[in-house]
Amino acid sequence: MEHRYILHFLTPSRHASPFDVNMALDAGFDAVMPYSQVTIDDVGPLTQDAIFSRGPNGVKRTGIFIGGREVELAHDMLEMAQSAMVPPFQASVFADPSGAYTTAAAMVAEVERLLKASNRPGLQALNVVVYGIGPVGACTAVLAAGAGAQVAIVSHNSEVRARSVAAMCQARFGATIRSACAADSQQKQSLIRDCHVLLACGKAGVRLFSRDELSAARELLVAADVNAVPPEGIEGVGALDRGKALPAGSGRALGIGALAIGNAKFKVQRGLFERMRLAEHPVYFDFRDAFELARELSA
Repeated sequence: MEHRYILHFLTPSRHASPFDVNMALDAGFDAVMPYSQVTIDDVGPLTQDAIFSRGPNGVKRTGIFIGGREVELAHDMLEMAQSAMVPPFQASVFADPSGAYTTAAAMVAEVERLLKASNRPGLQALNVVVYGIGPVGACTAVLAAGAGAQVAIVSHNSEVRARSVAAMCQARFGATIRSACAADSQQKQSLIRDCHVLLACGKAGVRLFSRDELSAARELLVAADVNAVPPEGIEGVGALDRGKALPAGSGRALGIGALAIGNAKFKVQRGLFERMRLAEHPVYFDFRDAFELARELSA
């Protein structure tokens, strides 16, 4: 009997994400088995339980997905799963906590696409402000820095937390990122005055930047917003915008909305699930692999 495609979904959260379950099944997995409240110490034993039960041929049709909310923990869990493999019993592993890896990859790739369409080489040497220090913000900051940008990651209420996230990005991923805090309108205007790219990675349904604040952005080229819940995170950036003119101080800014980013994110996540399922040899995917695919799809 032919082995079925099985995905074991490990998450430190109370529940496995229904979004990720749907994505995996639609990408061709026959079954998705969720394991909640998984600790880092659980990953090795669970991985070996999954791989040793199917034989060398069956393990090729076995995958492990890492969820949760924390970028650093997801990265550690991916590495733990990989180190638990015992050749020839090796399964593929894909980490995407809260969809942050694929969302960040889609966001930065969409920004690069617009810049290149405007005859710019990409993010090299541009000033990028990432507003939001959650999982998407952290991954976005690392990817933008890796693409050559000068990046600041910004909290709306805690310089200490922003500094901590920037330090984690440096220690774990080698990304040099500045940190800042900007809570009121004056601070926000000062923050984006010389900003070329503004990436809003804040909570859903929260207005982060108003039209008045954007008027201070005299160098702004692109603004992207991952918030799909009204009001938009950046006023004037519609959810479906994919290069629409945006009123700003520069007079030449373009906007990218949440659903445009979400459509690219959907393709990236599904694509990685499909590659994982069909791989002849084990693959291990994190946000850098997601970014590579996002760039391919946006080209």
